[in-house]
Amino acid sequence: MITLKEISNKTFSSNDEALKFLIENKKIVIANKSSVTKRCDGISFYGNLSNEKGETFKADSSIDISSVNQIKIVAIGNTCNYYDSHGDVSINGSWNRTSKNTKEGLHLQEHKCQFDHIIAEGPDVKYAVEIKAWKEIGYEYEGSTECLVQYSIADKEDNPYMFKKYIQGKVKQHSAGLRYVKMELCVNNNADWAKEEKENWDKYYPSIVNKDDVDERGYFWAILEQKIIEVSAVPRGSNPATPTTSVEPVVDTSTKEDPAEATPTSVPKKLNVFIKI
Repeated sequence: MITLKEISNKTFSSNDEALKFLIENKKIVIANKSSVTKRCDGISFYGNLSNEKGETFKADSSIDISSVNQIKIVAIGNTCNYYDSHGDVSINGSWNRTSKNTKEGLHLQEHKCQFDHIIAEGPDVKYAVEIKAWKEIGYEYEGSTECLVQYSIADKEDNPYMFKKYIQGKVKQHSAGLRYVKMELCVNNNADWAKEEKENWDKYYPSIVNKDDVDERGYFWAILEQKIIEVSAVPRGSNPATPTTSVEPVVDTSTKEDPAEATPTSVPKKLNVFIKI
């Protein structure tokens, strides 16, 4: 018997029967997928981290955490053209709108939107779409991919546990919490009832880097636009191409004065008091 991830309460006798049913009900499936927050997968990454001097230190390097109170974290929240465990493929350009319009982001621990799980938030979290070679982020695929990159400035006092994990180079995976805005169903079937979906397959399939995973299933969802909700540090995620690319201590360069010298002595105002007789 054949089952579909999107329709878990029904079984089918053949692959054609399953795909035909999926196509006939794709509007309902799209509505369901768009109504929930998706959490993407992460990647295992063993690269180098950089210090405030621009020098690199290995991920297992130990530094004096007591001397650092703030760090800048650069992490990849999602990569395009990778077939993930949800059956989705982010398409180039799908992150453009949200990366420009999101002025205040959210960097969480394990997708828990709780005060003690916030790593950074607000204007200290920004997003950008950047093109990176697959080999640069730890994969042997040829070519490059569009990445949703998160730039965060984290304070030690906000989440000391995750602050230490980043300093020690132990955060190797991230996961994006997102909402779908626009998607297309892509099916590898030449039947007349799959004509539109086969055209989508032919259009988007060539860009996928892990084609073997897609071929085994026979269909995927091309995500044409998506909205970022947050990016989380996770032990393991659904798109294995989302590493921490750098952690850099932020040095306080402000000039501090002696409080006694910096604060002028206040001059009391002269009060005119009139007494009525």
